Amino acid sequence: MKVIKGPQVFPRSEYMRRLSAVKAKMVEGDILAVVITDNAHITYLTGSVAHSYDTRGVVVLASRDEPIFILRWMDVAAAVQETFLERDSIIGYSEELMGDADRNGYDAVIDVLLDHGLGQGGIGFEFCNLAVDSAEKFKRRLPQARIIDFSNEVTRIRTRKSDLEIAVLREAAAISDAGVLRAAEVMRPGMREADAIAEIVGALARGANGKPGTWIATPFFCATSRIGNPHTTWSEDSLRKGSQVNLEIAGVRHDYHVPICRTFVLGKPSDRLQRIHEAQLAGLEAGLNAIYAGAVSGEVAKVIHSTTEKHGFKKRSRAGYSIGINWMEKTTSLKLGDKTVLEPNMTFHLHLGSWVEEDFGYVLSESIRVTESGVEVLTKAPRQLFMLS
Repeated sequence: MKVIKGPQVFPRSEYMRRLSAVKAKMVEGDILAVVITDNAHITYLTGSVAHSYDTRGVVVLASRDEPIFILRWMDVAAAVQETFLERDSIIGYSEELMGDADRNGYDAVIDVLLDHGLGQGGIGFEFCNLAVDSAEKFKRRLPQARIIDFSNEVTRIRTRKSDLEIAVLREAAAISDAGVLRAAEVMRPGMREADAIAEIVGALARGANGKPGTWIATPFFCATSRIGNPHTTWSEDSLRKGSQVNLEIAGVRHDYHVPICRTFVLGKPSDRLQRIHEAQLAGLEAGLNAIYAGAVSGEVAKVIHSTTEKHGFKKRSRAGYSIGINWMEKTTSLKLGDKTVLEPNMTFHLHLGSWVEEDFGYVLSESIRVTESGVEVLTKAPRQLFMLS
């Protein structure tokens, strides 16, 4: 049966723009082909959002308009439905490559390179995403090729978003807000943590403004005994009067993630919790006032850190990181010493979370877009310490 192509998130012209940027980098390095293996980059260049955990790769050829997507045969239908690619640009490899200690899907990728006469010349690879044995496989089977590390090039390209991407990020931000507001509605003493997170995740799936969530990113639900660490989920316990919950979630649209953090307390907050909220709120607002196109990321971080310290709390972690497809982009951070110059349509999770001791921490964050003159705050949930009865 013929697989029917579904509606694309973005028009073909958007993907061709992205590919043109990649090919410009290829020209600079005299590269004939690039092998893309990072899942976020595959999404960025093709539109594929299926979460397959089998080996797959996209080959961008200097001589060909469309890239070639190589993946397991059973995932071809999803690639046809989701991506802008024509059917002859999608190749499914045999089940014989599954569960084999010596061969895998990257052998099929190499076969494509060889079929296109690319046994020699410059070929770029995302080595930071490859296991050692996979990297060695490419070198062993392509002994005449000039191997070039292309690890961070696509990440750098996608750091500055198009207006179309910003529109999707706004949709995801509204979903993040809905998750926060649902948490405030339902969390009460006696409620199981599992039931609370079920309500929050339900809101993230239902979405906002008629736009459903299209994926559930791992929600971090750090309740009273776990508020000193940022990356744990719910437990088998129930919430109690006086419980604190540090919540970090992300609304997701077509793999574009928009994170948000808020802190909740079931009852009256301690003096310490109230003070750290005021300190981190001041730091967040100072950071927002320091962000604009042309600002340096490290200088923004310095403003945030100095503000929180003036209020009596030293923030040890960085102040934020670039966001987009997947929760975090890897090249740009709002951290002390970072020299990145901010550009319009860069997007960040401005994170004022602070873990002061092993048994005490607090979270507050916004996802933002850099503009020519300042900043657009994408997330809109009340910027408060939520006190629930």
